[in-house]
Amino acid sequence: MKKIARILTNKYLIAGAFFVVWMLFFDRRDYFQQRERTAELKKLEAKKKYYVDEIGKARKELDDLQHNPAALEKYAREHYLMKKDGEDIYIIEDSAAAQK
Repeated sequence: MKKIARILTNKYLIAGAFFVVWMLFFDRRDYFQQRERTAELKKLEAKKKYYVDEIGKARKELDDLQHNPAALEKYAREHYLMKKDGEDIYIIEDSAAAQK
């Protein structure tokens, strides 16, 4: 019993326990904040990857539009509803997408 009491009253053990409790709960950078920030960092990295991929796609499309006349014509027809002389354009809208 004295041996257990000696161990529990050891100043290094008390200081270490106090330090661990302080770091887990009371510090500005406590354990729970670190977990939240790590989760937020993962979300931001996923967003960054998405935007980097989108920038790559946009650059590829821009390069294709600048150097390929067929791609430029296709883009103009799809996005600006341009047509050649003598052609008719029919626009079909999806009613399910319009209701959302």
